[in-house]
Amino acid sequence: PESIGDYTLQLTVPEHPEEVVAENNRREVRIPIREEKLKVLVIDSLPRWEYRFLRNALSRDPGVDDHCLLFHPGLSKVGGGSRDYITAFPESLDELSQYDVVFLGDVGIADGQLTTQQAELLKGLVEQQASGLVFMPGIQGHHLTLVGSPLDPLLPVVFDAKQPSGWGSRSPSHFALTELGRGSLLTKLADTADDNLQIWENLPGFQWHTALVRAKAGADVLAVHQDSSNQHGRIPLLVTRTFGAGKILFMGTDGAWRWRRGVEDLYHYRFWGQVVRWMAYQRNMSKGELMRLFYSPEQPAVRQTISISAIVMSAGGEPLTQGNVSARILAPSGQSQTVQLTSAGGQWGAFDGQFVTQEAGPHQVLLRCQENASELSTTILVQGKELEQIGRPVRQEVMEEIARVSRGKLINSHQIPELMQALKAIPDPPETVRRLAIWSHPMVAGLLTLLLAAFWIGRKLVGVI
Repeated sequence: PESIGDYTLQLTVPEHPEEVVAENNRREVRIPIREEKLKVLVIDSLPRWEYRFLRNALSRDPGVDDHCLLFHPGLSKVGGGSRDYITAFPESLDELSQYDVVFLGDVGIADGQLTTQQAELLKGLVEQQASGLVFMPGIQGHHLTLVGSPLDPLLPVVFDAKQPSGWGSRSPSHFALTELGRGSLLTKLADTADDNLQIWENLPGFQWHTALVRAKAGADVLAVHQDSSNQHGRIPLLVTRTFGAGKILFMGTDGAWRWRRGVEDLYHYRFWGQVVRWMAYQRNMSKGELMRLFYSPEQPAVRQTISISAIVMSAGGEPLTQGNVSARILAPSGQSQTVQLTSAGGQWGAFDGQFVTQEAGPHQVLLRCQENASELSTTILVQGKELEQIGRPVRQEVMEEIARVSRGKLINSHQIPELMQALKAIPDPPETVRRLAIWSHPMVAGLLTLLLAAFWIGRKLVGVI
């Protein structure tokens, strides 16, 4: 596309001469093209190689505005010499809510790192404001302090507490994509499925991974360890899940930076760029100065319930806890309905509502808030589907012909009691007599052989032979 705006991609299949229903030969998908800057926060303790190359990838991405927070134990104060470093964790809700994705490296709940209150803020950011959170543990083992903390429900895996430093090896290991991972957009490093699988099999290996027990119930495992396994199966290394309105990603190794060997940023930058955009997509479906609007499912069908979520800020920039927030939905036929959104509670300015679509086509949604006097509009493209026609009489002669050819009987709806009586009158099938020829059964021959062997062994023991 050469300009910003909403584009509609339409796929049409030619109509067959004998086709009865031709309305379902067309499918439309709305593709919004916009210029955006996704806000990303990277938090880590030591500037390990994974951190350095991840920071380089994000800073060189024109669609990403990254900030870094480094809790280096050898430094007297937090921060760095570059302008993308921040000197403290965002303490206010309006400062933290600007981030679409947060990378949590080898840090935990400890002195000089995150506090319990900050972990609670990260949980609310994901759950209420649809931001993404990436867990990237390291060899220091600080990730174990997240167990039992407010971030514990967000973890998609179960850690092995007996091995806090993880597992290392001199020889490199590799990822193995699962069936779910082969079809995921996150792991797509080539245009075709075969090429993509070949790339993952040939990626430079890693020499360290987190010690894990298993993935939690409800999590999606995209890639596992190619060789290492336990009683629960192969060790999960790339795991995703949803939590509230946001998304979670767990990366169980710190060797993704090695993917640059021989190809530079071809696969490393593409992977992390896809991760950031996948996590931030829903949150940025439609946004204004003081409001964000997103909905689920992304491609609804007729008569399907659509959930609308809004993140509303006050005129001063703080999340709006209570307010009059409504959405006016205008259908293609001109009919409109107004949905009053209710506060999800808490302090994050989240409002939710639902409505049911009755017709296919583009639905215009206008979000209004009286408290901040702002409006936000978007378009929801509802897909049509062929509904079962009601009230059309059955072709009696066709049904009778089918019954005659199949040697059956045609029963109308008012004759169901007669059908039940006819089924009860059917006699039981006759007993089947099955004869077993014992003289030719293999077990008889085996028994005779056994007896003969016992006879000759007995004679041998008593010295007759």
